[in-house]
Amino acid sequence: MPEETAVYTHGHHESVLRSHTWRTAANSAAYLVGSLKPHMAVLDIGCGPGTITADLAALVPDGRVTGVDSAPGILDQARAHAAERGLDNVEFAVADVHDLDYPDDSFCVVHAHQVLQHVGDPVRALREMRRVCKPGGIVAVRDADYEAMTWYPQLPAMDDWLDLYRRVARANGGEPDAGRRLKSWALAAGFTDVTATADTWCYSTEEERAWWSGLWADRTLASAYADRALEGGHADAERLHAVSAAWREWGAREDAWFAVLHGEVLCRK
Repeated sequence: MPEETAVYTHGHHESVLRSHTWRTAANSAAYLVGSLKPHMAVLDIGCGPGTITADLAALVPDGRVTGVDSAPGILDQARAHAAERGLDNVEFAVADVHDLDYPDDSFCVVHAHQVLQHVGDPVRALREMRRVCKPGGIVAVRDADYEAMTWYPQLPAMDDWLDLYRRVARANGGEPDAGRRLKSWALAAGFTDVTATADTWCYSTEEERAWWSGLWADRTLASAYADRALEGGHADAERLHAVSAAWREWGAREDAWFAVLHGEVLCRK
C-alpha cells in the first residue's frame, strides 16, 4: 500500500476554510464544466468542505459524485453543505489519492483541485487517478503556481511571504509551483491525450482585497502553516508578524492587485 510522504501545509484553520468555501465549479473548475454530462459518475479528490463537489453534483443530476478527502473531520462540513443544497446524488468518504479504494474503471471523471501540490509523489497519484477512471473518461487537475503569483505594490515583506511559504511547503514534501508541472506529470503518469491550459484568480476590488489579505494575514499567524514555519525553523514569531502585517498593509492599498496563476490539465484516458 503506498504511503504518503508529504504533510498538508495549510491544515483546516478557519482562515484556510475561508478560502476553500469560496471555491465553486465556476471559479475553480471552469475548464472541466463543459465536458460534464448529466449521467456521469464523478470522483472529487481532496474535496475539503465540499463546495466544488456540490456544484459538480448539481451539474450531473442523473449521475453520482463521490467526494473524498484524507482529513475525516472536514467531511462533516461537506455533508452539511450538500444537505443544505438538497443534493441527494453526492456522498463523501475518507481516501488517500495514492491508494484509492475503488475498482479500476469506476468513474467517468476524476477531479482534483489544489491537491497535487501537497502530495509527495504527484505522478503516482495521477496513475492512481487514471486507474479508477473509465476508458474514454477524463482526469481533470488544477493547481496554483506560487512562484508565478504576482501583485502590486511590491512590498518587501510580501516577497518574504512568498519565499517563506515555498520553503515551508517543500519542507513538508510538497511542490508549491505545481501548476507549471501538471502537463509533465500527466505525461509521466502515462496519459497521451493531455490538454493543458491556465487560468487565474484576481483580487482587486476593496472587498476582494480585504478578504484575500485578511485570510493570509490570519493564516500566517494561526494556521498549521504557521506552526510548521515555526517548528521547522523557517521563521520566528517576529518574522511571521511582519509578514502578516504586510498582508494587511497590502490589502488596505486602493491600488493593490493580486493574481494567482493556475495550471490545468484535462487528461483523456
